[in-house]
Amino acid sequence: MTAPGILIAAARSGAGKTTAALGLMRALTRRGLRVAGVKCGPDYIDPAFHAAATGRQSLNLDSWAMDGELLLRLAARAGEGADIVIAEGAMGLFDGAPGDASHSGASADIAALTGWPALLVHDVSGQAQTAAAIVRGLATHDERVKLAGVILNRVGSERHRKLAQEAIEACGIPVLGSLPRDAKIMLPERHLGLVQAGETAGLNEILDRLADRIETHVDINAVFASARRAMTPASSSLRLEALAPPGQRIAVARDAAFSFFYPHIARSWREAGAELVFFSPLADEAPAQECDVCWLPGGYPELHAGKIAAAANFLDGLRHFAATRWVHGECGGYMTLGRTLIDAGGKVHVMAALLDLETSFSQRKMQLGYRQAALAADHCLGSAGAVLRGHEFHYATILSENGLPFAYVSDAYGDTRHPAGLRAEHVSGSFFHAIAQKKRPPETPAAQVEGGNAQGGLRSETTLAASNQFNAASHKSQA
Repeated sequence: MTAPGILIAAARSGAGKTTAALGLMRALTRRGLRVAGVKCGPDYIDPAFHAAATGRQSLNLDSWAMDGELLLRLAARAGEGADIVIAEGAMGLFDGAPGDASHSGASADIAALTGWPALLVHDVSGQAQTAAAIVRGLATHDERVKLAGVILNRVGSERHRKLAQEAIEACGIPVLGSLPRDAKIMLPERHLGLVQAGETAGLNEILDRLADRIETHVDINAVFASARRAMTPASSSLRLEALAPPGQRIAVARDAAFSFFYPHIARSWREAGAELVFFSPLADEAPAQECDVCWLPGGYPELHAGKIAAAANFLDGLRHFAATRWVHGECGGYMTLGRTLIDAGGKVHVMAALLDLETSFSQRKMQLGYRQAALAADHCLGSAGAVLRGHEFHYATILSENGLPFAYVSDAYGDTRHPAGLRAEHVSGSFFHAIAQKKRPPETPAAQVEGGNAQGGLRSETTLAASNQFNAASHKSQA
């Protein structure tokens, strides 16, 4: 039986969700409970902090990119062998992309679908009784979402706490704790969010301090008692099927420069029968030659560009691999496949030169948002026109990008599609991070990909068997 869960939410970003969630996770883990972490939305970094706090791998749930059945299966997987699931929300509780209220990417969608109640972390700095009006509005805004209670954050004094708490409880909403102001309760940040868990000095001590704070100021027993079991997926015995595996044996880059690899993707590929073989470009390791696909995830190659450029064994091995088998890069992996990468200081670093691409961090421009991508041609990820859903988040500037597109991409705000990324022979990449494949209803006719492609039209997603056949045929033709 899967564990009960609760979703840590807030009225806005920066209200204290992450520190409260991590403190609660560590505090419950220290009590001997098996705690599972979940992150709402496409964030790569927070789940690694969840894993550090609990000792268990965390998962992402994203209602914009994932369908309801996949979300419920992932929620069930998260709760397997656990005593409680702690889900950390993103932004404000109801913030998301435009569209269907059940598929907007908002944390509220996850609470509504799973049945997990929301525990609101509310920043009361600069307000007192007005906090009750805000909390009551959040509690009644969507009848699908139930509040378990409120944790007051950044409380200035006992008088301040009493004014805010009494006003909220007069609305029939329990206050389960109050956290005093503490400027030292902060985690280091970088341009894509928090500094990665593995790079945060003294992380265990930080997590223990957060847990001590929660133990002192929050009724943890009441929080645990308010958790509820998630809705049961219709077909819980079926595999995840988030994204069809691109091959049977997949070489995956994994280190401080290439860390943005979703746990649910890895689990989905394994459940489909694929084997993952990890290697470290920063350790100058090449992709294993017995693999049939190489996957370069996103991360922070700009912080390690000099080391990557000097990794001759990695770069030569990657080029040798790409001569006969698929290599695909997402975001940071895409930049590594290009000719050059200019770091923030303006220094030029030579990369793999497998794609005609030049990128720069000396001219920063943020690109952020959900993306829907239709494959421009047959690919290890699917047939031409197969639709993937995911996101883009980076500060790199493209100086030059020449060649055939990897996909035709639109965002969450309109239907206009434009070519994105590059492909050349067996090499492809883009700034797009795939979260899940979009399933097309059987009765929906295929539509033409805008801009045209060599295959002519859209086709349904490939199965693992079809992917393996395609890779094998491609490999044979180049041998």
